[in-house]
Amino acid sequence: MSNLISKPSSLTVSQHFWKYAIPSIAAMLVSGLYQIIDGIFVGHYVGFEGLAGINMAWPVICCIAGVGMMIGMGGGSLLSISRGENKPEDGQRVLNNAIALIVLLSIAAAVFIQLWGESLLLLQSASGANYTMAMDYIEVFAYGAFFTAAATALPLLVRNDENPGLATKLLIVGATLNIALDYLLIAVYPLGLKGAAIATLVSQAVVVVLGFSYFFSSKANTKAKLNLSSICFSQMKHIIVLGSSSLFMFLYFSFIIALHNYLFMKFGSAVHVAAFAIVGYVATTFFLLAEGIASGMQPPVSYYYGAKEVSNIKATVKLAVKVIMVLAVSTVTFINVLPEFVIGFFSSQDQALMTETLIGMRLHLFALVLDGLIFIATMYFMAVNQGGRSLTISLGNMLIQIPFLLMLPYLLGVNGIWLSVPLSNIALCIILSPLIFSEIKRINQLGEQPTKRDLHTFSELNAS
Repeated sequence: MSNLISKPSSLTVSQHFWKYAIPSIAAMLVSGLYQIIDGIFVGHYVGFEGLAGINMAWPVICCIAGVGMMIGMGGGSLLSISRGENKPEDGQRVLNNAIALIVLLSIAAAVFIQLWGESLLLLQSASGANYTMAMDYIEVFAYGAFFTAAATALPLLVRNDENPGLATKLLIVGATLNIALDYLLIAVYPLGLKGAAIATLVSQAVVVVLGFSYFFSSKANTKAKLNLSSICFSQMKHIIVLGSSSLFMFLYFSFIIALHNYLFMKFGSAVHVAAFAIVGYVATTFFLLAEGIASGMQPPVSYYYGAKEVSNIKATVKLAVKVIMVLAVSTVTFINVLPEFVIGFFSSQDQALMTETLIGMRLHLFALVLDGLIFIATMYFMAVNQGGRSLTISLGNMLIQIPFLLMLPYLLGVNGIWLSVPLSNIALCIILSPLIFSEIKRINQLGEQPTKRDLHTFSELNAS
């Protein structure tokens, strides 16, 4: 390994946080633009049936992206911990096994979609035009599952290889190409949702080629090697366990979106599903920002945890929480003051769709701050090598919403569907309070041990 692991000892906590948070926020926004851009073009050039179709296809595609996120976050956390412990050889083994996982699990995801993709659409009550369009969308992704998984994982691994700027550039290239191809394949050549899927996959393929080129070049701090002897199933298992909360978060989103689609078709119509798609794009914009902040918090917290610098861990988490709260309040204020402006990005001519989307935004998004705090908690536990607790939060987030979604629509109709998620998030935060307090106690006890810097200072005093 030619490059030494750099230590951020010269940076303040704030500088260290923003060094990773800014590129992470940009990276998450750019990566999310794939779906948002598709929604904008589909909304304007295909109509509400297209929006409903893409929203029904998304839970299926989300499974592939979730696999990539699991590998990227799990492998990235281990890369950062090895950097904090100054063990570059461990980092190389992590990278090699992460790449092997991308190949193996993307094949499994492709087989899953081929076998059960159509059934998942039918379970959401897809029918007619929205069913046909959704099938067009997922069939393309089934053949390109590797590119979707790898394009999700590689920028995260590049970021944790001490190159957050390059990770952001990779995603900017992909998103820019996606915009151009969406215009070409949806607006110029009316290929509908199939064109949107092709545009996304081609863009992701470019990101994958550039990402692998970096890791096999001399510019990489952690170089990848095509060496089967370095493949270790216990290492793969560690990556999966540590990143599993990210996968479950994606599966949770998939399940919740699918259940919403089913309920909106049962208690409403395809117009309500299309309205939910638009509300989802607005919410996704906040989620990408919040996840970028949480994701940017992870490398510094992992480093400080490896170095046992507890005061810096606390300061980093407090800063991330403050940023999330300001962002959430600003977002909710904006969508309530200028709702027509926001909705107009996706549809400006269908009055029924505009009306339903306006109602949905105000009922569904009022508790966004809690979503942000859940992101922070999940990423924090992953950063301090507590994958089990991170997974507990993700599973709890999934399970607690089911009763609300199954009961409220029968009491309040369509409005009950819109209110289910924010009300369940309030309940989840109350339930998780003991877990947070126990972690505060644990991390305070860790702070009573001497840190690496304390030992270094002590040795310098003895030497003098």
